Amino acid sequence: MGLKQKLISAQEIIKKYGITYQTVNHYTNFGLINVITKKSNVRLYDEEEVDRRLTKIIQLAGAGFPLRLIRKTLNDELAVKVNTGTGGA
Repeated sequence: MGLKQKLISAQEIIKKYGITYQTVNHYTNFGLINVITKKSNVRLYDEEEVDRRLTKIIQLAGAGFPLRLIRKTLNDELAVKVNTGTGGA
């Protein structure tokens, strides 16, 4: 992640990645992508993190992994980054 996060809205995610608003909501509520902040009732996400996570979600879902296992995989990867000091939140 750079020095300054580039934030992206749910609407921008829909346009950029070709997924539905319901999918963005589901992934957010399920803990697959994380809201960084809200402005005027608009959820904003870290664009780099969304890109990394959605790429991984698409790969794993395409290989037949259930969302619960995908969430665990993403969270385990984040924990490794934080514990080794290589990035993450």
